[in-house]
Order: sequence, then structure tokens, then C-alpha cells
Amino acid sequence: MIKHIVMYKLKNPSIENCKAMVNKFMSMEGKIDILKSVQAGFDILKSARSFDVCLECVFDSRQDMELYQSHPVHIPVKEFVGGLVEKAHSVDYEF
Repeated sequence: MIKHIVMYKLKNPSIENCKAMVNKFMSMEGKIDILKSVQAGFDILKSARSFDVCLECVFDSRQDMELYQSHPVHIPVKEFVGGLVEKAHSVDYEF
């Protein structure tokens, strides 16, 4: 199993933008067969080291995670997010 975690810093981290991103991520739930689970949320502490939104996905394999990148359901989500994001950091690991 592969866990894919991405943390996003938004250009404008308004509550509306954070909620919109989370909703967009969650809109993929149940629509991509290789995406075993998806969770997303936004930061509640707003500390100096905080990122604004986090995405966590689970895949059966690295190959599935790579296929997800070009999945037709994922593409518009990625495009939407790209318009809001200032920077992102990710980690992908086996468990």
C-alpha cells in the first residue's frame, strides 16, 4: 500500500478557498477505482509553520498512484488546485 500526502500553502488562505479545495479533493471519492481512500482537511491552528490544506490518499501500489496522476477525474481537480496554490510539499511512502 502507498500513502500519498500533500500539504498546500495557498496564495489566499481564506476559509472559503480552504473549504473549496477540501470539497474538490473529496469530490474524487468513489469515482477513481484505484484511489482506495481520500481524506482532506484544512488547518485549524494557523501557526507560523502550518500549511493551509492537506490531502491524504491511499493506493494499492506505486503504479496505481502514478496512474492516478493522469486519471480524467483527477485532472480537473489538479487544475483547480493549481490556481490556488502558492507552494506544496509531499511525501509518498509504503505501509
